[in-house]
Amino acid sequence: MATTLNINGKDVRVDADESTPILWALRDTLGMTGTKFGCGAALCGACTVHLNGAAIRSCVTPIASAVGQKITTIEALETDRVGKAVHQAWVKADVAQCGYCQSGQIMSATALLKANPKPSDAEIDGAMAGNICRCGTYARVRIAIKDAARSLA
Repeated sequence: MATTLNINGKDVRVDADESTPILWALRDTLGMTGTKFGCGAALCGACTVHLNGAAIRSCVTPIASAVGQKITTIEALETDRVGKAVHQAWVKADVAQCGYCQSGQIMSATALLKANPKPSDAEIDGAMAGNICRCGTYARVRIAIKDAARSLA
C-alpha cells in the first residue's frame, strides 16, 4: 500500500504497510540512513525525528500517524538555522565519540531550542532525557546546547 508522507518539505510516496514505523520507511524504503535504529522500543532516542516540529521516536510511530503532517530528519537540518547552529556547536564541543546516537541527540536538541531558545539546565536535561549516549557525553551535550542557544540569540 502506498502512502504519501511529507519528508523534509517534499511529498514522497512510501510503498509500505501503514503500520510500518517511520524509521523503517525512512531507512529501508527511502534509503535515508541518517536516522538510526537503537532499541526499537522508544527508549534510547537514536531514531528521533521531528513530526510537525516535535521530537518523536520514529521506531514506534507508524507512518499512518504521519500522513498530512511534516516529518523532518537529520538530513534536512543543515538547511535549518537552528539545526545548523546545533550541529556547529556539537562539532565545537567535540560531543561525538562513537557517533551512533548523535543524529537523535541533535534532533532532540534542535526541537528544544526551537521551542525554548534559552533553556535552563533542568529544561535541557528534561528535553534530552531518553536520549542515551553509550559514550557518556552528556556534559558536552549540555555545553553544545548552551553554545547553540547563545549563537542563535
